[in-house]
Amino acid sequence: MATASSIPKRHRKRLRSRIVIAIALFGTALTALFAAAAIFLRGYLEEGLIGNTLQRELDRYADAWYRARDGDAPLLFEFSKIKGRVVGPNRFANQSFDRQRLPNGVHRITETGAGGPVTYKLAVRKDANVWFFLEYDVTEEERGRRLLIGALTVAVAFFAILAWVIAFWSSSRVMAPVAELARRLEGIRWRGRHEPLAPHFADDEVGQLASALDDYAGQLTALVERDREFNSDVSHELRTPLAVIQTTTELVMGSLELSDKMRERLKRIERAAKQSTELIAALLLLSRSERQGPQDGEETDVARVAVEVVESLRPQIGNKPVELILESEGRPEVAAPEAVIAVVLNNLVGNAVKYTREGEVRVRVTVDAVIVEDTGPGIRADEAPQLFERHVRGSSAGSSQGAGLGLAIVKRLCALYGWTAELEPRGEGGARASLRF
Repeated sequence: MATASSIPKRHRKRLRSRIVIAIALFGTALTALFAAAAIFLRGYLEEGLIGNTLQRELDRYADAWYRARDGDAPLLFEFSKIKGRVVGPNRFANQSFDRQRLPNGVHRITETGAGGPVTYKLAVRKDANVWFFLEYDVTEEERGRRLLIGALTVAVAFFAILAWVIAFWSSSRVMAPVAELARRLEGIRWRGRHEPLAPHFADDEVGQLASALDDYAGQLTALVERDREFNSDVSHELRTPLAVIQTTTELVMGSLELSDKMRERLKRIERAAKQSTELIAALLLLSRSERQGPQDGEETDVARVAVEVVESLRPQIGNKPVELILESEGRPEVAAPEAVIAVVLNNLVGNAVKYTREGEVRVRVTVDAVIVEDTGPGIRADEAPQLFERHVRGSSAGSSQGAGLGLAIVKRLCALYGWTAELEPRGEGGARASLRF
């Protein structure tokens, strides 16, 4: 029987890791968006204000020049960062090729000067007979923009680290009650008994969850106790009449007046009573919900049990042309009750006898396994693992009687003692069942 610890786990993302990543990414993204917005707004406002101002000033000086018509002086004014220039028709060719191609408007120009790259805004107005240029040196602003981008990058990195620190701290605070609840549940799992959880938590969502788990655990505990009491009572009540049957059968078989046919029938009754007793013992082991079967130092001779099982199943062959063969290649001794091994072998060999209409059923005992081969209708390879589930029967079972519980009991008993039971089709027809210790 597969347990929660035996089921392969996919890669698990811890809840705390998800909280940390969410908070850290949110803080980093928010800081980065703020920095990007600051850079964008600064550039947008700078471009708009400087460009609009230059355009207005250029238009103003051009209008003033047209009114004054003072000549074709190439330079109107020059300050530390602003230069104005008026170029007449006879000076168009003296302008650089780039300036000759510039359309009207405000442009960003970067040139290499004596002190390094120089960036300026250039407002251009080209009328039919005169060109107007107004330059504004923005080299310092460019340097300030780069410094701002660097400072904002450092700020983003700092706040990203701070967001991770805050995320780890806040997640540990938020997840502390959940982690404590998980730890206590794990302790209950290994101790095997439930202890109240709600008193250890505040009256919040985690406390409500702990209270709900307490209620659910109480219901499960009561259900398990009722189930155990029922199983114990039923086993006691069944063992009593079975003991009477076995005792009475032994007394009757001691009579000298019995015929051989009657004596054989009494032996069948005795074997059936013994099988019922063994089945009750095995079911009681399963009802305890233990992770490992009790051993108590008991060693069972598997070969001897196999002989008894085979002999008890021979009458089931009836008139079918089937030969039941037992081969012993070893005498393995297993640390388990005899009743458990008898129940497992009864189901494996009994199924082979039930479904084999002709041919043979061969039971082979090796040093570490029992292998049962038959010449029956066989099974499909894809349905073999499913036959160990409750109420599942093979497609070759037809209309034969059975509830599909025998192999499920075998699977649970094997899981209890760490054995392996398998079914597979034989290449030459029939099926092969193996029990490996």
